[in-house]
Amino acid sequence: MVSPAKSNKIPVDPAALARFKETFGLINTHLYSVEERIRAQARAFEPAMEGYVGYVCGSAGKRLRPALALLAGGATGKISASHVDLAVVIELIHIATLVHDDIMDGADLRRDQPTANAKWGNAISVLLGDALFAHALRLATNFSETEVCRRIADAAAEVCTGEIIQTQRRFDLNLSVHDYYRIVEMKTAALFAAASELGAFLSETTPEKIGALKNFGLKLGTAYQVYDDCLDLVGDEEEIGKTLGSDLRKGKLTLPLIFLLQSARRAGDHEELSSLLLAGGDADSEKITAMLGARGAIKQTVEAAEHLVAEALEALDPLDQNRFTDGLRGVAEYLQALIRRVSSGA
Repeated sequence: MVSPAKSNKIPVDPAALARFKETFGLINTHLYSVEERIRAQARAFEPAMEGYVGYVCGSAGKRLRPALALLAGGATGKISASHVDLAVVIELIHIATLVHDDIMDGADLRRDQPTANAKWGNAISVLLGDALFAHALRLATNFSETEVCRRIADAAAEVCTGEIIQTQRRFDLNLSVHDYYRIVEMKTAALFAAASELGAFLSETTPEKIGALKNFGLKLGTAYQVYDDCLDLVGDEEEIGKTLGSDLRKGKLTLPLIFLLQSARRAGDHEELSSLLLAGGDADSEKITAMLGARGAIKQTVEAAEHLVAEALEALDPLDQNRFTDGLRGVAEYLQALIRRVSSGA
């Protein structure tokens, strides 16, 4: 996860940060194996592609999705080599989606380095993302349980479908909160849910616990995207290390903007705001940012994200109490702390 915008002088809750670090300490050895495996994937491609694959796979983020797969495995049994394999596949799909996202958003920077499209152009980047998707699904066929491969393929399809629907509905001022959540559940939360669900599935635990962890991942992933959408509007690009403002430029109606539209009750206000949002790249972003704060849209969005995190934490109730279950709670509570910083700094 990244630190939130405009709140770089506001420290994250020390207790939440300590628990987050402790959580990753629990799975550090396994995450190291995941990292090594991800970096080694470049050698599985033709020599002409190794440089491209190595570049996009080498800029490690927090590896949150692999962490969820490992923690879910530990919370319901013992972390095995299959959990590491799952973590690698899930992360490769995620990397592929980032390559495609950066093309669609025209982003030049991610994790403080040029995006693939900024370095090599859109044509190579599209094919690179496709190759990563295909490679991840090929790796998924190595699982002896066909259900794992099917579920991974389903999640990948959901991600793509969510992105298509979001693209279809750019500049659609009639997008509802329900529509927004459905898109987010597909394009972002699907991989969170698959990581958590399959981590438990590979531990051969009960259907109740598998379902609980799937729900946990779905709620956590949705909350994470809501948080990220806030950052895109009120964030600090230098601090976060990626291109921001793409949602506004590309006409993506995210939750803060939907709430802002709902706050414009007078016809004149609604027409002014609609005109600003439909301007896309020519929009007065500073004016919109000011309106988000003044009309309480960011506060309302933060409250929605906090509610989702609370639902994620509640989903863990059927699980046995152990250090990995506590670790899952630690991840959710850290996200909760980051969300609150957005509200403090907006």
